Amino acid sequence: MAYYEDAQGGGVLVHAGVVSPHPPVRPTGLLIVDLPPVEQVATGIATARLVVAVGMRAIIQEQYGGPDVLTLAERPDPKVAPGELLIRVKSAGVNPVDWKLGAGYLDSMMEARFPIIPGWDVSGVVEAVGLDVHEYRVGDEVIGYARKDWVANGTYAELVAANVRHIAAKPRALDWNEAAGLPLAGLTAYQMLDRARIAEGDTVVVHAAAGGVGTFATQLAVARGARVIGTASERNHDFLRELGAEPVTYGDGLVERVRALAPEGIDAAVDCVGGESIDASRELLKDLSRLVSVADPRAEELGGASMWVRPSAADLTELSRLADAGELRVFVDRVLPLEEAAEAWRLSQEGRARGKIVLSVS
Repeated sequence: MAYYEDAQGGGVLVHAGVVSPHPPVRPTGLLIVDLPPVEQVATGIATARLVVAVGMRAIIQEQYGGPDVLTLAERPDPKVAPGELLIRVKSAGVNPVDWKLGAGYLDSMMEARFPIIPGWDVSGVVEAVGLDVHEYRVGDEVIGYARKDWVANGTYAELVAANVRHIAAKPRALDWNEAAGLPLAGLTAYQMLDRARIAEGDTVVVHAAAGGVGTFATQLAVARGARVIGTASERNHDFLRELGAEPVTYGDGLVERVRALAPEGIDAAVDCVGGESIDASRELLKDLSRLVSVADPRAEELGGASMWVRPSAADLTELSRLADAGELRVFVDRVLPLEEAAEAWRLSQEGRARGKIVLSVS
């Protein structure tokens, strides 16, 4: 981004190749240089000077590690490829996969290009559109699961470029923080229910039902007409009842507690935690092909599915519709400023959040 002005104080803002005359706000001048003639022509100002070259604030990490490797830095604005949008980030959702990627746990699966800007969840405003993008215009309010094929330029920043296939219109019923908490966790839950073939009349167990993915899975299953039994700590039982679930405490005796509610067994299991949840599901399920986990690959060994969420504009649009219809709520546990991303990771690692952790960016 760059701001140019002429001798009379008139100015233009050049951002992602787009020239905007007479911007409402003159950026604070950090650097003043004379422009070469060719750049004067490009800006449309006959006699001009570059007042300020503006980058973006972003959280970066220059090596694998924990929260302590995260730093706030100035980075160049993202380039906007054909089929992409440039989004002015309002809020960025924090997910466990962020710090797992940052620690290098998934290095065998995904290439990392340092310095990394973490984050895949975003809510914000379209700042610019790339070639052949007709679905959105500058100024549109959007949400996105802005995952790329490698780990590099994420959403913990003031700007992010995202493929239009990963974007949907922001739900009007949600504020920016709530909207940023929807994409990854909401898509994960939605796609897990599809894989488990959840339908009206089913009895389904949602493991870790009060967590980021679990709260969505519980609400979406109830909306489909299923009976939901949700595992959670006792402090979250009343919360699960509000969502329409029947709560049970996890830990020793889980199988017996679920059988007391569903003596004939369960039709499907949605697992967000792994370990003993997989063992319990194996004993309770009528059909092991309806076991879906995002936390334990043993689900696939047992005949179920070990799932990794996929970006989908269509699925995200449906989630937005459900939110606007009042059938899906986003629960935000904590909102922190961008510069406190390290603390957000620590809170996520503790695993005690009820709902989402979100970074407020602008």
